[in-house]
Amino acid sequence: MSKKIIIPGGSGFLGQYLHTYFTDKGYKVLILSRQPNGPDQLQWDGRSSGEWAGEFENAHAIINLAGKSVNCRYTPKNKALILSSRIESTNIIGQAIQACSTPPKYWLNSSTATIYEHTPGQQAANSEKDGIIGNDFSPNIAKSWEQAFFKHETPSTIKTALRTAIVLGKKGGAFPLILDLAKKGLSTAQAGGEQWISWIHELDFARSLEFIMEKKMDGVVNICSPHFIKNKFFYQALREKINPLINLPQPKWLLQFGALIMGTETELILKSRKVYPGRLLDEGFDFEIDGIKEAFEELMVK
Repeated sequence: MSKKIIIPGGSGFLGQYLHTYFTDKGYKVLILSRQPNGPDQLQWDGRSSGEWAGEFENAHAIINLAGKSVNCRYTPKNKALILSSRIESTNIIGQAIQACSTPPKYWLNSSTATIYEHTPGQQAANSEKDGIIGNDFSPNIAKSWEQAFFKHETPSTIKTALRTAIVLGKKGGAFPLILDLAKKGLSTAQAGGEQWISWIHELDFARSLEFIMEKKMDGVVNICSPHFIKNKFFYQALREKINPLINLPQPKWLLQFGALIMGTETELILKSRKVYPGRLLDEGFDFEIDGIKEAFEELMVK
């Protein structure tokens, strides 16, 4: 019988990528979705138990990706939904695991590298050991999320919080939009471009999760490339790859206006994220996509 991996909130591009990745490795992969539309998807609402909970019995791993997207305006309503969607789904998963006779071996729960404070200039990168936790909206969401995760006692299940940076993928997430806008001329440094970008390619994202389970890593793990890069050099590498006809400036006021029009927040591009995958490297993880130029090369292959 194939080992079973269940991905709550896995209907987005990351869940679909993990579905393909682990299926190709011989696992049976099930996705829990509010709107299931395939044979490997089960109905759930992210708040209450249901038939899906029975699938947790003897599962190899639960990889929880559930939570409202932060790519929205931070209105009071959206802020409340961002928090509740993470806490409620994490709690109901914890309860389902605790109810199992033979619980899953691993529970990997999403968190975010945005838990760390704004890290400008030559300030040291944030590793798991000595990273500086922030204290505004996004870090506080992450802190509450991790607190909800670790409060569940699951002695037979290894628990890992995934402090994940921006995942660059071909079919979803930030990169397709970044690429489309860059081709239209928005391929220059954003608001001066001194802010750091922490990122990981979708392949190394999947490989890192597999590695965490192989090494039985618990606690918190930074999921990011060791090669964080300044915004201006990120866009320079992208321009060299696509060679756009025009290169329009992107001052802060324009970014703020664009974010308003697109229904998102400038924090997603203006916060300086400088994160280092200390634990992955200490355990011997070998990143397959070594730098941003290599990542762009692979992501733009048809």
